[in-house]
Amino acid sequence: MVPCFQEAAGLAELWRRVSAVCSGLTNAYELVLVNDGSTDGTWPEMQRIAAQDPHVVAIDLSRNQGHQLALSAGLAHCTGERVLILDADLQDPPELLADMMALCDQGADVVYGQRRTRTGESAFKRFSAFLFYRILNWMADQHIPEDTGDFRLITRRVLDVIKSMPENPRFLRGMVSWAGFRQVPLLYDRAPRFSGQTNYTTRKMLRFALDAVTSFSVRPLRLAFYAGAWLCGAAILLLGYSLYAYLEDATIRGWTSLMAVMLIFVACQFLFLGLIGEYVGRIYTEVKRRPLFVVREIISSRKDATS
Repeated sequence: MVPCFQEAAGLAELWRRVSAVCSGLTNAYELVLVNDGSTDGTWPEMQRIAAQDPHVVAIDLSRNQGHQLALSAGLAHCTGERVLILDADLQDPPELLADMMALCDQGADVVYGQRRTRTGESAFKRFSAFLFYRILNWMADQHIPEDTGDFRLITRRVLDVIKSMPENPRFLRGMVSWAGFRQVPLLYDRAPRFSGQTNYTTRKMLRFALDAVTSFSVRPLRLAFYAGAWLCGAAILLLGYSLYAYLEDATIRGWTSLMAVMLIFVACQFLFLGLIGEYVGRIYTEVKRRPLFVVREIISSRKDATS
């Protein structure tokens, strides 16, 4: 199952490599491609591939829904007993499927790729990824394996648990970890992108990190409470000092430092209100109960597929 956004240049190579791997293992497989509102010819390329290969299921979403919802759309249409989640940029090699299948044969329900090296990525990207997982596991209630992505092989019973979770925003790797069962890593070396540029901007990464933390932890709210309690204590001490200076007829100097302290308190208040607003916003999103995604068209020779 592969979500795709602006990946027209690499789809043919993706199809070739995935088909070679799957056909070497079994003839009973499907390749589910999800077009996440691309504008670069990704959907016509999917249509061309689906017309040539009866194993391919091409799904076109009504608009750009984002990576995690595109993943959810693809998983909702998977029929296999085991599902390999793969990104279209081919940084995660599909050739590892045989090794993942072997681990599943030994009793694993989830085999997740754990990155040993990350070739072709900037120092900032590597550092931010390193920092992300360490902070996430410190903040979140559910442990998420470090140095991993969505590249993983899951069994049908894990997939059924994921499909039963209608939450939005979604953080799939956290949801898979939450599902439990036996989960094992497979170390690998991540390759550079096959073609094009990454579509994950810094803004999207920050949004993704915020979704990850708030989806699996209320600890930020607790930290806000603790910080607020500490600041209240500091304020009481400052008030006591001011009263003491007033009673002693001491000259109170330092208007600049006083204003700085006030600005710090005000900034902290707005920060905590913003944090609470994030959680309230998620509640607002949940109670609307809108569908997670809208499918415009499905192209497949499979009998149970609809167009």
